[in-house]
Amino acid sequence: MRHMIRGRQLSRDTEHRKALRRNLAQSLFEHGKIRTTLPKAKEVRAFVEKLITLARQNNLNNRRRVIQLMQDRRLVDDEQEFTGQTVIQKLFDEIGPAFADRAGGYTRIIKTSDFRIGDGGDIVVLQLITVDAAPTGTARRTAGLRRKRNERRRLFASRSLKKTDAKPEAAAEAKAEPQA
Repeated sequence: MRHMIRGRQLSRDTEHRKALRRNLAQSLFEHGKIRTTLPKAKEVRAFVEKLITLARQNNLNNRRRVIQLMQDRRLVDDEQEFTGQTVIQKLFDEIGPAFADRAGGYTRIIKTSDFRIGDGGDIVVLQLITVDAAPTGTARRTAGLRRKRNERRRLFASRSLKKTDAKPEAAAEAKAEPQA
């Protein structure tokens, strides 16, 4: 029985699960949104909500509690240069005050139509509410596996036919130009 056992196992041992949760939370605070699977997003969401609740009040005790739960790492810019700021500093200086008047629900999970090729895992976007971004992907259709494969084959065949039809015309135009 699983009485009073909380959280998802995610097919990992305890240390790996904690590290995964910590790294995903740091990436979410750094970038504002991350792409991951649905079970991981649900697990990280609860962890992130608790951290943001602590970061709303910027005092030493809350800062120490957040550092205890999540090791700190330095932030980098687009060129992979260090910005001089850490994830904890960004959490307490920018993200926490942004949610000061909000009672909860700091993140949203947006389901996309993408899935992993290897195991078919659902890919979702986990983002902070402050980041206003349109959902990526299209609405998911509930087509059977055979129908999906057949659609992909038809799309691939039509694309390859268009490419082969375009090549002889381009070759004929190329031959006609040097003669003129």
